[in-house]
Amino acid sequence: MKNLIVVTLICSALAGCNTVAGVGEDITDGATAVQGWF
Repeated sequence: MKNLIVVTLICSALAGCNTVAGVGEDITDGATAVQGWF
């Protein structure tokens, strides 16, 4: 069940950005958020 949730989230994130640059920005934003938690 956990794998299904992870796959769904990844697909949603990739569907939200139409370009490779958009994917890079999303990854950077995610890394910044995680870094903020620590």
